[in-house]
Amino acid sequence: MQKGSFYMAERMGNMRRTHYCGEVLEPVAGAKVTVAGFVQRQRDKGNLIFIDLRDRTGIVQLTFDDTTNREVFAKAKAARSEYVLIATGEVRRRESINPDIPTGMVEIYVEEMRTLASAQTPPFHVNDDGKVGDEIALKYRYLDLRREKLQKNIMRRHQIAKVTRDYFYENGFLEIETPMMMKSTPEGARDYLVPSRIHAGKFYALPQSPQIYKQLLMVAGYDRYIQLARCFRDEDLRADRQPEFTQIDLEMSFVDVDDILTIAEGYIHRLFKEVLKLDIPLPLERMTYRDAMKRFGSDKPDTRFGMEICDCSALVKDCGFSVFSGAVANGGSVRAIVAKGGAKTLSRKEIDKLTEQARGIGAKGLAFIRWTDEKPACSFAKFMSEEELAALMAHIGCEQGDAALFVADKNAVVLGVLGQLRLTVAKKLGMIPKDRFNFLWITEFPFFEYDEESGKWLAMHHPFTMPMDECLPYLDSDPGAVRAKAFDLVVNGTELLSGSMRITDYELQQRMFEALGLTDEEIEAKFGFLVDAYRYAAPPHGGMGIGLDRLSMIMCGADSLRDVIAFPKVQNASELMSECPSSVDEAQLDELHIEIKKNAE
Repeated sequence: MQKGSFYMAERMGNMRRTHYCGEVLEPVAGAKVTVAGFVQRQRDKGNLIFIDLRDRTGIVQLTFDDTTNREVFAKAKAARSEYVLIATGEVRRRESINPDIPTGMVEIYVEEMRTLASAQTPPFHVNDDGKVGDEIALKYRYLDLRREKLQKNIMRRHQIAKVTRDYFYENGFLEIETPMMMKSTPEGARDYLVPSRIHAGKFYALPQSPQIYKQLLMVAGYDRYIQLARCFRDEDLRADRQPEFTQIDLEMSFVDVDDILTIAEGYIHRLFKEVLKLDIPLPLERMTYRDAMKRFGSDKPDTRFGMEICDCSALVKDCGFSVFSGAVANGGSVRAIVAKGGAKTLSRKEIDKLTEQARGIGAKGLAFIRWTDEKPACSFAKFMSEEELAALMAHIGCEQGDAALFVADKNAVVLGVLGQLRLTVAKKLGMIPKDRFNFLWITEFPFFEYDEESGKWLAMHHPFTMPMDECLPYLDSDPGAVRAKAFDLVVNGTELLSGSMRITDYELQQRMFEALGLTDEEIEAKFGFLVDAYRYAAPPHGGMGIGLDRLSMIMCGADSLRDVIAFPKVQNASELMSECPSSVDEAQLDELHIEIKKNAE
């Protein structure tokens, strides 16, 4: 703790705030107000002192002159940045109007003021939006949270949560809390475990989602459930991930996919209308998973720009360029993206960088066409006739001024690589419009995905997802052909929500578990209570989870989840301010029957 001299704090006494700083807007003659907040800055001009007082609503100017009570004037003279004040005075019109703030027409001539708390010099300037290093900002997060940008984000997040509750309450949903300590059923991310003191050697898990419990609520007859649920996943962090997060979790009975999508669309329309004053047109566009991958190489495509992937396989399967013809012969494909007008920006040097990126994500290389002059420059021109090359360029729509990038490999590699290159190129060319929200439903996800490492088919969403009716015959014979009644909502290339219809038939659920390679013992140990519940009849139901943190990040135009969470974690899942996680003493560990293993030297 830094040493410094502090003024003795005063008590509020009978003084009480009548207005927030940002509410003092009109110069009403003789009107008196009481405001409270932090000192943004103090300007001492001798016999005239100005203090900009700040709270979460804005800033208002306090004025002190030679008519001010001398004791009050002395307090104003002693005030420094981040002191906490409460002040009463008359609202007057300012002689010099400040057009940059809503309260810039008025000032408060202070009659009474108390210094409620003094402050040391902060480790960074709170009163500006200058760049502060992440480490120091997070160490002093309570100061960072005083800054205008973060305050606006946190208040907008509150508004989002309020509109959320209002909308779903009005549509018949019940808010029901589900347990924060539950049985560990690790699927996907690792669980955070909570040791039991009473049950030695046994553990609770913090919920990755309320999935099982909300399905049980449907079995119990609570046909419309919602919860702003805290969820926990022990996984590596990224800009849009945190180990603990809030999910807008809901479930509905007696519905099908269209019913769930309709209620979600109504929510999105209401939310953006009330919070951002934007009228999102309905219905939202829909696209199957298969089409999204073919056109954009991603199951969460950014559709604010074009540059769709074009399949060239039929044109090049018999060409002299073995990289192309060989890929097609081996069951793969050759596909391209065309950067319209991008030939000059995508120089050979830039294409070399893109080639390295492509190799880093699984491609063997990158072929290209750059058409800057009369004759296009083509990396594989010597292997193709002029007629073949002309036909290829016509097929993909490559014209003078354009650049085309080609990948040849297995379909999964080709689509994945071009999907990422598409985003990189669009950013380089400035093709992505700002201040636009493009929503897109992705539907009919594969039920299974094959895990090369384990050699097993895994559930792409979760094992309770309902397969599409027409795909049921393929469960045993062709798992890769099974599509699910599962859906995601994507906005600007970011997944916003994920959901599905659920299996409610006991026998079908058993078949799905078996298809996933689970033994009867594993089924009973992990999901026995849910499977048993189905024996007593479950209505058709489905639901979804919406990431409140991610939604807030998008609606605030923030770069990271940290900017919309009051006290976030950093990349190693620690909190710099409180220095957690931390060690605990041996007595606590003994109570929990835990022994810490020492790493070998």
